Amino acid sequence: MKKITLKITGMSCAHCVGKVEKALQDLQGVVKAKVNLKKEIAKVKYDESVQTIDNLTAAVKDAGYDVESVK
Repeated sequence: MKKITLKITGMSCAHCVGKVEKALQDLQGVVKAKVNLKKEIAKVKYDESVQTIDNLTAAVKDAGYDVESVK
């Protein structure tokens, strides 16, 4: 399992957090996705043999938010 932190901008409320968490958790191979509205980050634990960072960021962008990989 691999962990990554994503910097997400454009979220303004709890609904936004839920939307981003759902977008990430719906991806195959994602074990956990926890979004922090105040810090504007998402911590994601995923199986790197199934999922890629590009797919994780694409899911957040498809949900309507800007995202970049932090680590």
